[in-house]
Amino acid sequence: MNEPIRLAKRLAEMLPCSRREAEQYIEGGWVRVDGVVVEEPQFRVLHQSIALSKDASLLAPTAVTLLLHKPAGDEADLQLATHSPDDRSGIKQLKKHLGAELVTPLSLPASGLVVFTDDWRVSRKLREDAATLEHEVVVEVAGSIKPGGLERLNRMDHGFTFNGKPLPPAKVSWQSEARLRFALKGEQPGQIAYFCESVGLSVTGMKRLRLGRVALSGLAVGQWRYLLPTERF
Repeated sequence: MNEPIRLAKRLAEMLPCSRREAEQYIEGGWVRVDGVVVEEPQFRVLHQSIALSKDASLLAPTAVTLLLHKPAGDEADLQLATHSPDDRSGIKQLKKHLGAELVTPLSLPASGLVVFTDDWRVSRKLREDAATLEHEVVVEVAGSIKPGGLERLNRMDHGFTFNGKPLPPAKVSWQSEARLRFALKGEQPGQIAYFCESVGLSVTGMKRLRLGRVALSGLAVGQWRYLLPTERF
């Protein structure tokens, strides 16, 4: 063999197995080339050492959900290098996981918890339950709140409408002189800023701490981890 060939073809000849089975092994992270895991079936090899893990399986990889601590001012982006070293999920990291769909975006200036998933069950829940899923958000504010402003934000009959629709009540409290904590269901982009502006405040920063029962906890800024099997939104 004097010309490089696709890793999938070489593996299929070695085992032997079908070309599709070889691709599944490779995409599942079960194949090493000169000791390094390669996940691309089209990777070209010549005389390198190729090894299949003894634990290799043709079963489809388990669907995954990833939690990212999005930095303020940056797009929500997953990188192999930013996988949290404190991840306790035990899930085998694959490059294909980084292509999961972003289902809970944040505006560019905001920071905090965002969710990526390739699990249709998680995606459906987050979309179908969007109106009842509680968001916990810490908001940095400037200005002076109007008299009775905080009380109005917390009233069931606050009278606020957004995009032509009445807004559900929120739980709002002061965390410090310039920081408010919001807990609200069905949060829409721009809604919190609208709430604040309506009572005389302007938003200077925003951080989402929790979605439903899943919290950001100790996840470092810019890092991501897998959703634990015991966690539910």
